[in-house]
Amino acid sequence: MRILVVEDEKPLADAVARGLRRDGMAVDVAYDGESGQEKAAITRYDVVVLDRDLPGMSGDDLCRDLVGSGELTRVIMLTASGTVADRVAGLSLGADDYLAKPFAFPELIARVRALGRRATPAQPPLLTAEDLELDPARRTVSRSGAEIELTRKELGVLEVLLSAGGAVVSSEELLERVWDENADPFTTTVRVTMMTLRKKLGEPGVIETVVGSGYRVPSAARAEHARD
Repeated sequence: MRILVVEDEKPLADAVARGLRRDGMAVDVAYDGESGQEKAAITRYDVVVLDRDLPGMSGDDLCRDLVGSGELTRVIMLTASGTVADRVAGLSLGADDYLAKPFAFPELIARVRALGRRATPAQPPLLTAEDLELDPARRTVSRSGAEIELTRKELGVLEVLLSAGGAVVSSEELLERVWDENADPFTTTVRVTMMTLRKKLGEPGVIETVVGSGYRVPSAARAEHARD
């Protein structure tokens, strides 16, 4: 998932970004409302983690702007005030969720992931391609029943490819969905990650290169049921 954190308290913003990245998300950070608005106008984010009490352009105004854009971006508001009146006010602006500071970080991750599932077409419990299975909830990958250890970026690339259901995914899209704004668009990062991912997945190969277009998993299919 691609996440935008808008928080004027820099240490908190950076800490939230680090935690979300450790959980495998691509995260951009803005330290004020204006910067957040500019980033959101350029990049489609799955979820925006938005401090309500921003100086300058307030979190309320940015929330209205995000909701009015018509994008599927979901918004979770953070605030120092957790009264019922404040929660109602935040949700009435169009925010999808509301979390009072201080918060438990595992809860923030769980809420962001739940909102991310609502920002895109619903995914099945498992993403599969023949004998390959990826469990988005557990963040695990197995082939023929044997678990495969992947890095966060390798798992992110594989999840995007399997979610495409056999469609071609360009290197640019992989870079946008799995990495963040600090990634060099001219880097070989995607190609290198693809090489190591293919090696770990083993033979026969499941990822196909479409020259001049990108990559795909031709056998990718959406699972119909949850793991027993």
